[in-house]
Amino acid sequence: MSTINVNAIDKESGSTLTLGGAGTTVAVHASATTSGFDSGLASVQTFTSSGTWTKPSGITKVMVEVQGAGGAATKSVTNGNRNAGGGGGYAKKLLDVSSISSATITVGGGGAGSTSNDTKGGDGGDSSWADGTNTITGSGGDASETGSYLTGQGGAATGGDVNVTGGTGGTTTAAGEGGNSFFGYGGKPQYASSRAGGLDGVLGGGGAEVYGSYPAATHAGNGGDGIVIVWEYK
Repeated sequence: MSTINVNAIDKESGSTLTLGGAGTTVAVHASATTSGFDSGLASVQTFTSSGTWTKPSGITKVMVEVQGAGGAATKSVTNGNRNAGGGGGYAKKLLDVSSISSATITVGGGGAGSTSNDTKGGDGGDSSWADGTNTITGSGGDASETGSYLTGQGGAATGGDVNVTGGTGGTTTAAGEGGNSFFGYGGKPQYASSRAGGLDGVLGGGGAEVYGSYPAATHAGNGGDGIVIVWEYK
């Protein structure tokens, strides 16, 4: 093997310097320090509210994770109407962003749990990534209805390499547990006057139903907010 010792190698013309020919492997010695050959995960941007993703310098690909918000639950006094909210949908996709400079990020808000007896809460909001070419959406979970066993359905997901529907809210004769999401979990039902916490869903989980005759809880469970995470690679 021959060794050439030089301080610099530059191109003769044009803008591209080619090292090796077809079928050649160019290796960097394990003890050498490299500059300009960086690759792999470089940074992460996490969106807990809507905004704009702007591509950092040198980024060529991103892995986008989109989680929709959870639906809310019903505050019930009617026997049999113990229904919880559904979890938000989740989508994940690898994108080549060589020709993409920015994307619009929407983060859905969790549905608000009802404060009045036998009243429906709010649906979860959709979360999404939209860059003009690709749209990735995790739909919000549905709020539960006020009728018997009309629990909230999980949100759909579209545009991803992986699309996961949110979990359906629970419904029982005691109280319903919120549907889980890919990223989070549903609220836990409360059925005693001494237990008012834990009703709300987390990271896209659905809100839990509360039996309205118990004064410790002033509202049914809220759905968990959505989130969008962008993993950035060189």
